[in-house]
Amino acid sequence: MTDLSSRNPDWWRQAAIYQVYPRSFADADGDGLGDLRGVTERLTHLSTLGVDALWLSPFYPSELADGGYDVADHRAVDPRLGTLDDFDALVAEAHRLGLKVVVDLVPNHTSHLHPWFQEALRAGPGSPARDRYVFRPGRGQEGELPPTDWQSVFGGSAWRRIPDGDWYLHLFAPEQPDLDWDHDEVRADFRTTLRFWSDRGVDGFRVDVAHGLAKDLAEPLRDVGDLGVTGQESLVRVAPGTHPYWDRDEVHEIYRDWRTVLDAYTPPRTAVAEAWVPAARRALYARPDELGQAFNFEYLETSWGATELHAAITEALSTARTAGASATWVLSNHDVIRHASRLALPPGTDENAWLLSAGRSPWVDPDAGLRRARAATLLMLALPGSSYVYQGEELGLPEVADLPAAALKDPVWEQTDHTRKGRDGCRVPLPWTRTGPSYGFGPAPAWLPQPPSFSSYAVEAQAGVTGSTLELYRTALRLRRKLLEGESLTWAPETPPGVLHFARSEAWRCVTNLSDTSVPLPRGEVLLSSGTLPEDGGLPPDTTVWLGG
Repeated sequence: MTDLSSRNPDWWRQAAIYQVYPRSFADADGDGLGDLRGVTERLTHLSTLGVDALWLSPFYPSELADGGYDVADHRAVDPRLGTLDDFDALVAEAHRLGLKVVVDLVPNHTSHLHPWFQEALRAGPGSPARDRYVFRPGRGQEGELPPTDWQSVFGGSAWRRIPDGDWYLHLFAPEQPDLDWDHDEVRADFRTTLRFWSDRGVDGFRVDVAHGLAKDLAEPLRDVGDLGVTGQESLVRVAPGTHPYWDRDEVHEIYRDWRTVLDAYTPPRTAVAEAWVPAARRALYARPDELGQAFNFEYLETSWGATELHAAITEALSTARTAGASATWVLSNHDVIRHASRLALPPGTDENAWLLSAGRSPWVDPDAGLRRARAATLLMLALPGSSYVYQGEELGLPEVADLPAAALKDPVWEQTDHTRKGRDGCRVPLPWTRTGPSYGFGPAPAWLPQPPSFSSYAVEAQAGVTGSTLELYRTALRLRRKLLEGESLTWAPETPPGVLHFARSEAWRCVTNLSDTSVPLPRGEVLLSSGTLPEDGGLPPDTTVWLGG
């Protein structure tokens, strides 16, 4: 069995890590917004669930222009969410319960309210204070045009003009100005940040937009259109490492420097990259002398089909081996449609159009979606590597696709002139009890409205109930700890069409039926099943079993 204790520096290689979006997890002070004390009070839920660590999404001072990823101070706690003492108490309680703590680090940009950016605005064009960011004069006779054609991820130009005529770069929201990582003070400040949280007991870091820090800022700046393509295609159709602002080779020098900081601790602090790059490039971020691990988004984006998943799993394991890392698996997070809904959408569905239809076109059968989500979960938890679980998926929560426009908070909604609904539907606060103004989230209504259906998904409604999704997760995570052995799998030589079948060891096999018809269940002791198995010995569609022997 794999040792996940505090004495094991490799605890992260096959850990189950639970993502907490603090503003939507639990509200202790009654203001409708989740907070750190709320997280601390609910940590027994995580230890009972059986995960090994929690990952805290941003809890830093922020005006919430991008859900907390617009950070005004990387070494403080948003007063609405608590204090540094509250954070220390959270870490202490987590460690008492045997849970590791991973925090989000946002190095690509700051909030426009950050003291550095406010100083830059006051200092004026050409000042040293502006050198920490990417300020440039505009093009055109009066500098009225953006310096380049670079586009924001959230839509529109990635440049914003300020009254004195300069333009600044923001690859995300205008409230998120990009830092210039060629600046020594920027690099030194983030080394300080790494030490600040590590000294407070943090066990690891999730690095936001890890592929965006290095940029080609040599004059004249290059248009993306000069590459012959625009948008995300521009990353995959240029020579690797040469895009003007995504996934440049120079970024790896930054992470090698970070590794010296992380390795100065005992045990070394871990890190995982959020890098939306092709698999071969992802391996670079996961090298032992850099961050050590990187998210595998190809798996999340793979359609529900045996052939497609077999290929995605095989490639991910190969990529991880190349890097000397372990693979990562994730089905939901704070940026995507919850997989209890997403996996039930017909292939090729325009997900944004589905959200704009309030989830009505096409209609998603919640029972079918949950059945497929449970099967996908058991498949994921059987795979070698680290599994990242997003808060609420252990309850089987679907996407809240019908949030009214007046309730939306994601800046994507406004920045795209109401053509993209955004990510609020997966960030609706959790239900803990069957009743109450926010189903136990807090003593007052939550900051995003919860649908009445959340009552039946609540922890209170599922705890101790045989066959509930919550109990399925608890059982699976408990078994997983006992069965973990090695970091490889062996595919069964012959399987029916639409079936995935692999062995992790002599004591543990996983079989998933992704076809439309029942198939014979291989021989072996049924350790766990994602759904009810018929007496005839078959394995129904959209069902996963773990077999022993």
